[in-house]
Amino acid sequence: MAGLGRTARWLGAGIIAINTFGAAAAHAETSLLNVSYDVTRELYKDINASFIADYQKKTGETLSIKQSHGASSAQALSVLQGLQADVVTMNQPNDIDLLAQQGHLVPANWRTRLPDASAPYTTTMVFLVRKGNPKHIKDWDDLAKPGVQVVIANPKTSGNGRYAYLAAWGYRKQQGASDAQALDFERALLKNVPVLDAGGRGATTTFTQRGIGDVLVTFENEVALIDTGVGAKDFEAVYPSVSLLAEPPVTIVDKVVDKRGTRKTAQAYLDYLYSPAAQEIIAQHHLRPRDAAVLAKHANEFKPIKTFTVEQVFGSWQSAQATHFADGGTFDQIVADRK
Repeated sequence: MAGLGRTARWLGAGIIAINTFGAAAAHAETSLLNVSYDVTRELYKDINASFIADYQKKTGETLSIKQSHGASSAQALSVLQGLQADVVTMNQPNDIDLLAQQGHLVPANWRTRLPDASAPYTTTMVFLVRKGNPKHIKDWDDLAKPGVQVVIANPKTSGNGRYAYLAAWGYRKQQGASDAQALDFERALLKNVPVLDAGGRGATTTFTQRGIGDVLVTFENEVALIDTGVGAKDFEAVYPSVSLLAEPPVTIVDKVVDKRGTRKTAQAYLDYLYSPAAQEIIAQHHLRPRDAAVLAKHANEFKPIKTFTVEQVFGSWQSAQATHFADGGTFDQIVADRK
């Protein structure tokens, strides 16, 4: 009986040890959710793998990162309504301002917490046309010509669509047009849009797979992905004379990371986006890195293009949102006229 008692004590101690080890392992396992816009799936898949390996090497901790992608503004609304994002990596500042102003999920000064106004890379809006460019599309003016079908994402739900709309408006303003003339140009352009997809990837699918439209207006990295990939034989990129600079911002979601205890890891994840390793991945995905050395290395891949910012033409993102995309704004007026 004494032997059985010792055996029971050994087994009990073993079970306790196993449970303790299991609890420690579970504690060491950390997960993050990155809620992002819909043309960054491939980018963050590669960045996540690189960061996880680097983080484990430095800390000994295991980590998993989940991704959620969709139209940028729709994604922001999901986070506002309770989606537990540790970080958000959106394509325009308004979507993060929404989280600050309406949800108080991030502080109002979120832009100041990382370099370059918390935007680790840039891109711009360019065109994708069918091989041979049968409609001879060269610049923004061509998108408003009769008989040209233009595919863009919906500016009400997609940052991609907002950039396209503001780029066209800004192009006319750069030529000295009045606001009334820019509105007329935007109205003519949108008259040529057969369908407004909710997000940028949906617009790409409409153009490349459904065969709708003569030209797709979208981010440079999305165009490059197609123009250098399996679809290269069917499409080609066209760079307009001037376009809008896109600076996609990122931030931790303070209320979520503090609730989940993931602030340290989430901050390390966003800091990593500025590292040479992540900047190289960014460049490989046809986004323009902030790191000067990495950008110089890939200089031949990024065509020179004159750009302007939202602030230069519209004053601020808040002003652009209120004037063009709020309920009753210029976009709603144009859509109402189309009906």
